[in-house]
Amino acid sequence: MKPRPFTNFSGIAAPLPLKNINTDAIIPAPYLRSPSADLAAGLFARWRYDDQGQEVPDFVLNRAPFRAAEILLGGENFGCGSSREAAAWALARFGIRCVFAPSYADIFYENAFRNGILAAKLSLEALDHAVSLAGAERAMFAVDLERRVLACPDGRELGFEVPAFRAEALTRGDDDIATTLRFSEDIAAFVARDGRERSWIHDLGDRA
Repeated sequence: MKPRPFTNFSGIAAPLPLKNINTDAIIPAPYLRSPSADLAAGLFARWRYDDQGQEVPDFVLNRAPFRAAEILLGGENFGCGSSREAAAWALARFGIRCVFAPSYADIFYENAFRNGILAAKLSLEALDHAVSLAGAERAMFAVDLERRVLACPDGRELGFEVPAFRAEALTRGDDDIATTLRFSEDIAAFVARDGRERSWIHDLGDRA
């Protein structure tokens, strides 16, 4: 499914600033065995539910107001472990639109953007400040992708990092295919030029 265009918004931020949150914690393997599995329910299932399948009251996403969180404040090396893209799917199905963390595992980082999730990098100091405010009553955070700013409830603005081409794709709601098609003329020009300069390479296809 093509991601919806990302727009600036204000929302609740759920604090989960643990280091090395891996993809198996984000979406456990049992939720990947059926195409009809409820990925939103499976998000952080090993932490959200006890052995009887009942909610763990103290887990952040089981508490008000964080059940309605659209922003997740994570720790260093977020999304490490396996390459399962379902980790990004589960976050999106739950309603998470942005993750803010100091660093990410490379594959999760790319998967997040491909599925319309802003994976923004915040300094440790900035993350600590956001986490300290997230639990306050009616605490709302504003995400401004164009300015690369997370505005906190106390008025402080925290700058974050995101690659320019990823920010542009999010704003347009483009997946990787749509992004590639935007360069179709450049690609065609390269193929034509390369065909002239290295005709023997292109001739190989005709001989096959």
